[in-house]
Amino acid sequence: MSTYGRIISFAKPYHRYFPQYVVFALLAIIFGLTRLALLEPLFTVIFETKKEEELLALADTEGLSFGLKFFKASFYQELINFRDTYGKSSMLIYVSTVIGVSALLASLFTYISNVIMGYMRADLIEKIRNKVFNNTSKLHLGFFAGERKGDIMSRMTNDVQEIEVTLMSSIKVFFREPATIIVYLIFLFNTSVQLTLFTLVFFPVMGLIISEIVKRLKKKAILIQESLGRIVNLMDEVFGGMRVIKAFNARGYVGDMFENETRNYRKISVSMARKNELASPISEFLGILVVATLLVVGGNLVLNKETPLDGEGLFVYLIVFSQILSPAKSISQSISSIQRGMASAERIFRLIDEQPQIQNAASPVEKSSFDTSIEFKNVGFTYEKEAVLKRVNLKINKGQTIALVGSSGAGKSTLADLVPRFYDTTQGEILIDGTPIKDIEIDSLRSLMGIVTQESILFNDSVAKNIAFAMPDAEEDDIIKAAKIANAHNFIMELEDGYNTSVGERGGKLSGGQRQRLSIARAIMKNPPILILDEATSALDTESEKLVQEALTNLMKNRTSLVIAHRLSTIQHADLILVMDKGQIVEQGTHEELIRQKGIYNKLINMQSV
Repeated sequence: MSTYGRIISFAKPYHRYFPQYVVFALLAIIFGLTRLALLEPLFTVIFETKKEEELLALADTEGLSFGLKFFKASFYQELINFRDTYGKSSMLIYVSTVIGVSALLASLFTYISNVIMGYMRADLIEKIRNKVFNNTSKLHLGFFAGERKGDIMSRMTNDVQEIEVTLMSSIKVFFREPATIIVYLIFLFNTSVQLTLFTLVFFPVMGLIISEIVKRLKKKAILIQESLGRIVNLMDEVFGGMRVIKAFNARGYVGDMFENETRNYRKISVSMARKNELASPISEFLGILVVATLLVVGGNLVLNKETPLDGEGLFVYLIVFSQILSPAKSISQSISSIQRGMASAERIFRLIDEQPQIQNAASPVEKSSFDTSIEFKNVGFTYEKEAVLKRVNLKINKGQTIALVGSSGAGKSTLADLVPRFYDTTQGEILIDGTPIKDIEIDSLRSLMGIVTQESILFNDSVAKNIAFAMPDAEEDDIIKAAKIANAHNFIMELEDGYNTSVGERGGKLSGGQRQRLSIARAIMKNPPILILDEATSALDTESEKLVQEALTNLMKNRTSLVIAHRLSTIQHADLILVMDKGQIVEQGTHEELIRQKGIYNKLINMQSV
């Protein structure tokens, strides 16, 4: 399916809006033409530019089929009768009123059609944005490690906005403006076949010139959206790392980076604008050239009596033809907008088409409880050709606390990330209660686990909603109970609005220890049978660590825990300590057993003691 076809597919079902839009848009076009078509009879009858017998001939409907000529003759007849009954002054008021009502109805129907299109546009954009968000949120963590977050945000905001403009432009290009041109051409053909055939020669020429301009726009459109994505990403990084920027007096450095990117955006924008703005003046110039040519050709035909048209008819013909220039100009502008929208759509569809690497099995098993053990069998994991884990064998029985220690890059966090299937093993398998986790439905697998990481991820919402995250029906008593277990209740009550206090962006209004205790309270609210604690105290001061460690001890009661720790004092009471090095388990045992082995663990203990 073409890019444009995919955009329109989001607008289904069309029958909700499009038929209504077509009806009201056509009515707007017809009444817009009516107010112009009335000018010729008005001038002819009021100012008596024709003899009475010629007027009566124009008003003769006999033998005419139902169509434009019939309506025109009927209107002449109505005007003559009105003039003879009420006089010319009254007739002038009457015709002016009809023209005014036609203009009012044209404006009204244009408004209604645009409102209908607004609903259609809003529905389509909502569906696209939801589709992009839902699909992106399903992607594996490795995808986000390799992509700029700001660029993804730019696609979901700026690029979707471009598609909105594209939709409106395409409706003009493919229906409204062509319909306007066709209706007006029908009128012009009925007025003068000779002149209208003459004008049609110019349209292919205009089309060729504009299409040549449009061809050059798409490449620039892609570049401009990519540049915008880099700008958004840079802003996200700068505002998120403002503390570091100020500490290193790096405002000038990042300012230069930002200026370079905005300069690049400006350069592409100017280049695109030069091409984009060419279409409109060229089409306008060619249109005026055609009108001027028509005036010469048509005027000579009238003067030489080589056409049924008279002066009034030629005047109205030129006015109606000039109205075609506006939709023709609009089409050229809309095609330029569509090219930019197509570039944005391609960027968006790359996100939609990206397939999650972590998929459910064909017939996944629903798992609602954890009963016996978690087992690693010859587990290996390779990331970008680098072996991170090698033949790991491990069994964690229900109720045990297993600690992972070792130097940075040893594979501890990767091992923990494999359990909730943030990544999939590249060798071997992991089993829970004897069932391979790849066979377990992903959401039910993760519902068994609570995770507390070194970085406390909080959302810009109230304390209560952060504790009861993804649990909108949680009771207030349960939230308070979880906070007390996490040693968080006392500091929460000292906040300005207690549990209703906003924690700010990423919890910026709280200290590190407070953020971590809220993360623990959130895990307690979930009440999972399996806990994964990834260096949950490593970034804290001694006093905060003591409070957080007490909260973690409360959290781990009667649960199966996998703990990653750099501070070895926090895991001395673990049932089993695994020492990892270069992706392998090189030592294992209790704290006392590992001390007696005089190996890597003992060395780490001595280093931390010093």
